Amino acid sequence: MSSTVPRPRTRKPPAERAAEIVAAATAVAREQGLSAVTLRAVAQRAGITSGLVAHYQPSMDDLVARVYTDLVEEEVRDVERVVASAADPAHRLGALIDTLMDGAREELTVVWVEGWAMARRSDALADAVRAQMQRWQSLVEDIVAEGCRTGAFSTAEPGEVAWELIGMIDGLNAQSLARGTDTTRFARRTARAAEALVGARPGTIPVVA
Repeated sequence: MSSTVPRPRTRKPPAERAAEIVAAATAVAREQGLSAVTLRAVAQRAGITSGLVAHYQPSMDDLVARVYTDLVEEEVRDVERVVASAADPAHRLGALIDTLMDGAREELTVVWVEGWAMARRSDALADAVRAQMQRWQSLVEDIVAEGCRTGAFSTAEPGEVAWELIGMIDGLNAQSLARGTDTTRFARRTARAAEALVGARPGTIPVVA
């Protein structure tokens, strides 16, 4: 007579299991977008039951906000490192444009676009989106303000200019994603527009594209 030996259940420390669930949710968001982060999808990716996911993450809104924050903070840190290596404000602004419009961040563009839309129905995500938008605002505003201090730029409104630059880059990335076009072809145009916004001499913000 045959018998079935039940598979042993693996018990993991709570912190390890919680981290595993967040990692699974992050992987789903990277590959399929923020809207794909559902209880079932996360459980399937982590190889555990939906009930176990719900035990560790009772609020999917909070989990989605956490995943959004982690992904965007990783992007901000990457861009900050690139920008910090540039020689002066004009080159830093050029490096920012090149990096954000190099066509290699489509999965994060999806996360941003979905984050804006989904935030209307989730207070946790709305708070996360606003916090990360402020981080980008601070990053770009600091570059513009430094350029004004050194005489490379001449705008009297670095904060407002920073928002305009972010909106321009985000809009072009979202449009390129929807149209299936190459964002890099707009980098030079964006640099020229940036020069006008910050009050720099034409041709002084270099881009590689």
